Amino acid sequence: MSEPRRAKPGKRVDLVALRSGLPVALADAVESYERYLRLESNRSPHTVRAYIGDVVGLLDHVHRLGGRSVADIELANLRGWLAIQRNAGVARSTLARRAASLRTFTAWALHTGLVDTDPGQLLASPRAHHALPPVLRSDEAAAVMQASGEDRSPIGRRDRLVVELLYATGIRVSELVGLDIDDIDRERRVVRVLGKGAKERTVPYGLAAERALADWLEAARPALAVAGSGPALLLGARGRRLDQRSVRTIVHQRVQAVPGAPDLGPHGLRHSAATHLLDGGADLRSVQELLGHASLATTQIYTHVSVERLRQTYARAHPRA
Repeated sequence: MSEPRRAKPGKRVDLVALRSGLPVALADAVESYERYLRLESNRSPHTVRAYIGDVVGLLDHVHRLGGRSVADIELANLRGWLAIQRNAGVARSTLARRAASLRTFTAWALHTGLVDTDPGQLLASPRAHHALPPVLRSDEAAAVMQASGEDRSPIGRRDRLVVELLYATGIRVSELVGLDIDDIDRERRVVRVLGKGAKERTVPYGLAAERALADWLEAARPALAVAGSGPALLLGARGRRLDQRSVRTIVHQRVQAVPGAPDLGPHGLRHSAATHLLDGGADLRSVQELLGHASLATTQIYTHVSVERLRQTYARAHPRA
């Protein structure tokens, strides 16, 4: 019997081949876990791919150590698999995410009776180094919005709405492209968003975004709509729902048109919106709700951005800094 193919840390591997090399019991566990993530846990396709990739890598490691079932997983296996990747230079943030992924898997295994005790309970996560995300200054954000309004073609009007809504609401790019026309309550100026884990939230937007929305719906969307457009709010050039890649291109182009602005994409506009809200006096809990963060700790990175900008201003302005 040939030795199972080994996953090489830090390098792209064929997960399909790696998964097919697992013993039947381990392969069945992966299949059941994937079904749980998709159908019961309501995880996004991106999260499912990431979690399954982590689990397949772990189980391949366990198999090479002689394990044949999930019950053979020990805490030492979990630590050993992460240590191999750490030694190969995998980023601490990635290791932290993978440790969380492993804990989710072992907790599921305990719940489903595949293990008697949860070995992941004692698995600590490496502390990730949180780099401060690049953000636009308020004047740069205003310049991006102004520049986006100069093109009066249907595509130009759509692109203006894209940047206005992203900055006004701080929603994710996936949430933006998933919007339907009836998700917008124009009278109250709020948008209903379906976020991570299929959690719904309501986010307000301002007058500038409302003007861009009215311009798009009344003067531009009808010119692009086709029979298959459906209720999608944002349409591509061929009348289908706008995709995430196109939105990223739109944002990069609009930001690059502003001299001196940092190169950022849709998530950078989300960072900028959150930072400007906090700079303007919004409380952290409100920003957490607007962004759809499950944990307040995730939102706190934006307070670090604001404090860092304050420190830089102090260093430039105070005579004894």
